[in-house]
Amino acid sequence: MEFEFKITEKDKYALISLKGNLIEKNQANDLMDEINLLSEKDGSNFIINLTDFKYMNSTGLNVLLGILSKARKSGGEAVICAVPEKIKTLLVITKLINVFSVVDNEELAAKAFSN
Repeated sequence: MEFEFKITEKDKYALISLKGNLIEKNQANDLMDEINLLSEKDGSNFIINLTDFKYMNSTGLNVLLGILSKARKSGGEAVICAVPEKIKTLLVITKLINVFSVVDNEELAAKAFSN
C-alpha cells in the first residue's frame, strides 16, 4: 500500500491525515515540504490523524518527530490521534508515547488548541 497524506487547514490547526505505509524517506518529501511552509507561521499547530495509517518503520517515526519539532520551533504543538494498535505499540516500545500528546480522536486533539 502506498503512502498518502492530506492536509486540511482548520481555524487553529492543520489536520494531517496519513494513509498507508511509510517506510522510505523519499515517500514523505512532499509532506515535509508542506509542513515546512505551514510551520513558517507563528504558533503552528498540527493534528496528525492516523486512522488509515497501516505501517511505519524508523522513517515514519522520524517524520512524526520532524512534524513535532517544526510545530514546537514555531511556538505550536503537534497532537497524534486515532492511533492504530500496531502503531501505538511502536510508539510505546520507542518511548515516543511520552514525547507526543496522543489522544483517541480529532475532537479531543482539537481541544488542546481551543484556549
